[in-house]
Amino acid sequence: MAEDSKRHLSRRTMEIATAIATAAAGGAVCYGAAEIGTGWTETGPAPGYFPFYIGLLIILGSLANLIRAFVKDWSGEIFLDSERARPVLAFALPLVGFMVGALLLGLYVATLLYVSTAMIWQGRYRWWIATLTGAAVTAAFYCVFEIAFQVPLLKGPIEDWLGIY
Repeated sequence: MAEDSKRHLSRRTMEIATAIATAAAGGAVCYGAAEIGTGWTETGPAPGYFPFYIGLLIILGSLANLIRAFVKDWSGEIFLDSERARPVLAFALPLVGFMVGALLLGLYVATLLYVSTAMIWQGRYRWWIATLTGAAVTAAFYCVFEIAFQVPLLKGPIEDWLGIY
């Protein structure tokens, strides 16, 4: 198959998408800062003063990148093609599964499942080693966050059933 006929995502497209995404993030920072005040008060700057200007800097940097994306000659630069997409998806899809699992089952169960399945499918570990490692990582997270730092993390129906709250 000729290189020109392969499906791919161009570098220019990704530069534009990234510039728009970072500008939107900067806009969200500015919006949030404006809600809590961006001016100067009798005691000094309002709580949103510095975040507002950081958001503006993010927007300005994004606009510079957007202009660069249109001005620079990106011809022939491929950001992602079908061959390169496979390892990216092999990494990204399990993370999406982890996020969905965390929302439905809680962080601890999702962590156990994510670590175990990643070790089995990507690391080619035996199922019992992967499961023990996933359980150890989950137990370590529980000890660090719930016990040591006393920061409760998202729990799901299994923790509720086990009385871990």
